[in-house]
Amino acid sequence: MNQVSHVEVAQTDLTAPGLATVGRYANLKRTDPEIFRLLVEQMRFEATTLKMIPSENFASLAVLEATGSIFTNKYAEGYPEARYYEGNEIVDRVEQLAIDRAKALFGAEHANVQPYSGSPANQAVYRALLKPGAKFMGMPVPAGGHLTHGWKVNFSGIDYHQIPYGPDPQTGLLDYDAIRDIARRERPQMIWVGATAYPRILEYDKFAEIAREVDAYLVADIAHINGLIVAGVHPDPVPYCDVVTSTCHKLLRGPRAGFILCKVEDRLREKYHPDDNSTLAKRIDRAVFPGLQGGPHMNVIAAMAVAFKEASTEQYREYARQVVRNCRRLAECLLERGYQLVTGGTDNHLLLLDFRNSPYTGKQVAKALAQAGIICNFNMVPGDPRKPFVTSGVRLGTPAVTSMGMKEPEMELIAGWIDTVCRNLDDPERVVHRVRQEVAELCAQFPPPGLALLS
Repeated sequence: MNQVSHVEVAQTDLTAPGLATVGRYANLKRTDPEIFRLLVEQMRFEATTLKMIPSENFASLAVLEATGSIFTNKYAEGYPEARYYEGNEIVDRVEQLAIDRAKALFGAEHANVQPYSGSPANQAVYRALLKPGAKFMGMPVPAGGHLTHGWKVNFSGIDYHQIPYGPDPQTGLLDYDAIRDIARRERPQMIWVGATAYPRILEYDKFAEIAREVDAYLVADIAHINGLIVAGVHPDPVPYCDVVTSTCHKLLRGPRAGFILCKVEDRLREKYHPDDNSTLAKRIDRAVFPGLQGGPHMNVIAAMAVAFKEASTEQYREYARQVVRNCRRLAECLLERGYQLVTGGTDNHLLLLDFRNSPYTGKQVAKALAQAGIICNFNMVPGDPRKPFVTSGVRLGTPAVTSMGMKEPEMELIAGWIDTVCRNLDDPERVVHRVRQEVAELCAQFPPPGLALLS
């Protein structure tokens, strides 16, 4: 399969809408022309392709400005009003704003906004709740989980003892009775609820019943679905979970960062931490700093505060609802064309195309779609017979295209382009250039927010 440049089609010049923003980077252009040139190429790429990886999105102008602000200059080791450096009066207020907004947005008792990303946030939870070698339950990566939920090459699978659970290989759905049976048999100390490739609702109330029955902490990783929770189109884990972790840069459209929500008190302290009188909130904070990190990234925390404020609006909630409507319409259009989807559809922001019965692999399909300007990723599906770097699945999501302003009619177009490419996988060169041009023409009608708002 020959490679097709992503930028050889629709070579927008620098005066085009959105790309005129390079004028804001005059200092970068003068200091480092190579990085400036790559920035322009990335701008052009994002302006002319469909970003359909579910974990990617477009940050707003305000988030980008805060991320690139002078708050990056301040070292603020510690927590508000308990720093190890002087001169933090202003950044104390910044971090407290982010904390208060996170708590209000999700209805949480406590929030920590210092984790550098989602993986350190999850690592802090392990350090706060478990001792090395302790049992916990989580979904393996091939079943739709995350690396930090116990995958064998990750710290979580090396330092702790993962008990796996996952969806039924035939239906793709979680079997809560089977999960309960595993928990009763293994008696884990912690249960992760979260996924990177599960297109259906997660029933936190059922997980909570299981966790309480076996005296396990319940921890939700909502990195993929936080915005859907805010909008009320996915169940809320906060009332049911001891701890909730998340990133900020996916559906929330914030900076690349992590945060942790938790109850203040530890309902299982006497069982698992009898010699530690600290609250759960205190142990979480202590695990982040000084347990894992030094000084927080105050520019990123400022941008998180902005993202939390933006997500508190009705405009954002309608955006999140449209993400789900778009994904459902995309799924319907693909099903109508005869494609197989894991679980037969979607309830959230993503879907999984299932090519187990096809001679073509997920990797082949994803590569061909990328050449056509539809950027997605190959992904394992439940019961996948192929290896992780080949796979039988393709993961598609609608957060970014919805941020561009696209709705159901555009999903119908996208489904048609996916179908065109997939029906020509034996010789994709016949169609990818034409589809790439049509994709670029559609994108020109929907300028990406992070570029359009800067122009």
